[in-house]
Amino acid sequence: MPPVRSTIVPLLFMSLFAGSAPAEEEWRQLFNGKDLEGWTPKIRFHEAGENFGNTFRVEDGLLKVGYDEYDNFEARFGHLFFDEEFSNYKLRVEYRIVGDQLKGGAGWAQKNSGIMIHGQRPETMAVDQNFPVSLEVQLLSGLGRGPRPTANLCTPGTNVVMNGKLHTRHCTNSSSPTFDDQWVTTEVEVHGNGVIKHYVNGDLVLEYEQPQYDPKDETAKPLVAERNGDLKISTGTISLQSESHPVEFRKVEILVLDDKE
Repeated sequence: MPPVRSTIVPLLFMSLFAGSAPAEEEWRQLFNGKDLEGWTPKIRFHEAGENFGNTFRVEDGLLKVGYDEYDNFEARFGHLFFDEEFSNYKLRVEYRIVGDQLKGGAGWAQKNSGIMIHGQRPETMAVDQNFPVSLEVQLLSGLGRGPRPTANLCTPGTNVVMNGKLHTRHCTNSSSPTFDDQWVTTEVEVHGNGVIKHYVNGDLVLEYEQPQYDPKDETAKPLVAERNGDLKISTGTISLQSESHPVEFRKVEILVLDDKE
């Protein structure tokens, strides 16, 4: 039998440092798995709050974007907005593209959806406005020919800085692989007006900074005027997109960060 002291000392050492282990990250579920509580739809040609054609719905514990009550898409671009705004956070979404594109959808919108961040509020959008002024984390699936990365960046009414220079290209591809109609985890790390990073299944695929309004864009001009010409974007809404191809989300969660600008 070993001396009692040799057992007590390690146990005492372990107990002294047990409380210093980092706490687990506390992610908040924005989608409750039951209904659209806390979310507001805005579909083109309709007022904010009107869920035309039951576009956004919850079925089998999934948040779905569907078009079975449409005859033709007719450019009815839609977005489902979470009711709160955020500035510094990590947003994690699990999505998959499903089914067939609705008749009338644009060719580029096939197997295409998105997460809009740093966006305007739905009630400030014009009735016929296509997209909220925002940054889009584009969610794509492969078309069976050539590479088609996901978690790309598109910039409706906005610009960013990339590699130290103002970046005005509307859409910029990430370095992610192509995924074919399977569940994909996309995470966005947002630091106000600082750095923004896109991750796919845990891998960093795109990075940029200093999101800002495009002063030449007609939809952004009213927002710039409200801010007396200040182009900097540090906060905004989060929304999920409807672009004519069905998509499903099984998780939408956020981790608020303690960044100080």
